[in-house]
Amino acid sequence: MRIDTGNRTSGVGKSGSAGRSGSRTDFAPTGADGPARAAGSAPVAGMTGIDAILALQAVGGPLEGKKKALRRGRSLLDALDDIKADLLIGQVSAERLDNLATMLSEIRERSDPALDGVLDEIDLRVQVELAKFGRYPSA
Repeated sequence: MRIDTGNRTSGVGKSGSAGRSGSRTDFAPTGADGPARAAGSAPVAGMTGIDAILALQAVGGPLEGKKKALRRGRSLLDALDDIKADLLIGQVSAERLDNLATMLSEIRERSDPALDGVLDEIDLRVQVELAKFGRYPSA
């Protein structure tokens, strides 16, 4: 916004002009005769006290979902390593397979098709191994 005044300052630095108060007005707002009064603000109905704190705690941070996914992925990989070791010695625990099937059903987010394909293959293998024990899915 540009403020235009009626006179230009041509003698900047003249002696005696600094600090002199005069009755001349260099700037006058156009439009209203006096300063406009700000409108009163209406009180905002919001949460106060403990409600606000609880609401902030309920909202997860930007990295919360990523940390949760990393924890689930690591636990799934640990379970797969345990089953791989059991397969190598020829004795797979049915309880371990049940735990892995439960983990697979909880881990699905259906956000990445490639990841979902890998999880589907793991789930199929777990169901085959459970079928060897005579445990068939209730689906």
